[in-house]
Amino acid sequence: MAPDVVLLHGFTHTGASWDPVAAALAERYRELAPNLAPRIRAPDIRGHGSASDRVPVTLEAVLGDLEALSPAQFALAGYSMGGRLALHAALAFGARVQRLVLIGASPGIADVAEREARRTADEALAEEIEAVPVEAFAHRWAQTPVLAGQPPDVAAAVHVDRLRNQPGGLARALRGLGTGALKSLWGRLGEIETPVAIVVGERDQKFRGIAGEMASGLPTAEVIVVPGAGHAVHLEVPAAVAQAIGP
Repeated sequence: MAPDVVLLHGFTHTGASWDPVAAALAERYRELAPNLAPRIRAPDIRGHGSASDRVPVTLEAVLGDLEALSPAQFALAGYSMGGRLALHAALAFGARVQRLVLIGASPGIADVAEREARRTADEALAEEIEAVPVEAFAHRWAQTPVLAGQPPDVAAAVHVDRLRNQPGGLARALRGLGTGALKSLWGRLGEIETPVAIVVGERDQKFRGIAGEMASGLPTAEVIVVPGAGHAVHLEVPAAVAQAIGP
């Protein structure tokens, strides 16, 4: 039976951002198991792309969408916001998730006061998003420090992907799915029994630290540091992410 893979994109991206990884996965299976092609699902998460107008944009609604589109068992990978959602999904779906791959992700903010401050900051950013055209915000978001140093071809492709979004949808996603909106999962990592691969770029110092902390709290986890890559490893080195997903 062909393996099933579900891929969750980050904030301001769409499911199309996973195309390089999907291509790398297909090539990997052609080489290792010629008669076995992966079935890949990379949905637009509520608030993004074709799902820009879907409401409500809440964790519960997104988990419901994943429940509807996901097969009985599957590998689950998520980047940044998508990685945080993947952690929630792994806890909700249990043994259905056979492998979990997290890229530039965290379980959230443990400190309640810090999380509330982040929620307030996210609300201010959501209001900013609603006040400008999506192209203007796309340029502004590309300057976020954690995204610095992306190769020009990657940055250009990401910009095209961001233009598939609408300001209202992104604002709703930030309010409903942002780091300030979702509860921390630091205290629940020990409940995740599925094998976990935490993928982080060599240049992504902040998330390299988070990756180590996460690994220490997970029953079965490995940290994969990809040489030369930044925060968005799946965009910069898709073959490394395809390898982490398997087989």
